[in-house]
Amino acid sequence: MGRTVGANADETRRRLLRAAADVFAARGYDGTRVADIARAAGLSNSALYCYFTSRADLLIGALRVHGRRPLADLVARFPSRSVADLLLQTGAALRRRQDPESFLAVEALVAARHHAEVASALRDYTAERAGWLVALVRDGQARGELDPALSPEAVAHFCLALAAGTTLIGPDLHDVDDREWTELLIRVVTSLEPVRTGEQIGIRT
Repeated sequence: MGRTVGANADETRRRLLRAAADVFAARGYDGTRVADIARAAGLSNSALYCYFTSRADLLIGALRVHGRRPLADLVARFPSRSVADLLLQTGAALRRRQDPESFLAVEALVAARHHAEVASALRDYTAERAGWLVALVRDGQARGELDPALSPEAVAHFCLALAAGTTLIGPDLHDVDDREWTELLIRVVTSLEPVRTGEQIGIRT
């Protein structure tokens, strides 16, 4: 099986990443061979290596394209919505039952503990996600939606940690009432908003 006749590079890359996401989700990193992914994509090993250099490259590539990114999806759909509202909606969605692709992040975290190549690639990917979050927080601060005294880097780290934690501990392991979870999130997100003075909230002193 070689490169499909007439298929362009982007299409082939998408096929490989789709196959990688499916195979890694089903078998885990250590249970997956490059040949398994090539076979699932209908390609030869040599054709696969024209696009990806290793299993680690495939895993992080699949995570980048098919991993769960609810906040980024919401920002794309509702660009004018406040950052605080987007964070609240994302937090509420994190604890819902996950599809198999959500566990790509878990596979990457586990593999990174035992494979230096995965750890290096995951570190770069995490830095990309953190950088995107930092920019989002700074935009919210510039628009007066988030407290300018907060560290964007710290908020980004908190968001990444919450996403990782809810991926590892889903409702199958430990569940919580939707209303109680939402009330907690409201308190957390409200604490990120600017402190308003009495005059700003209509209180005369």
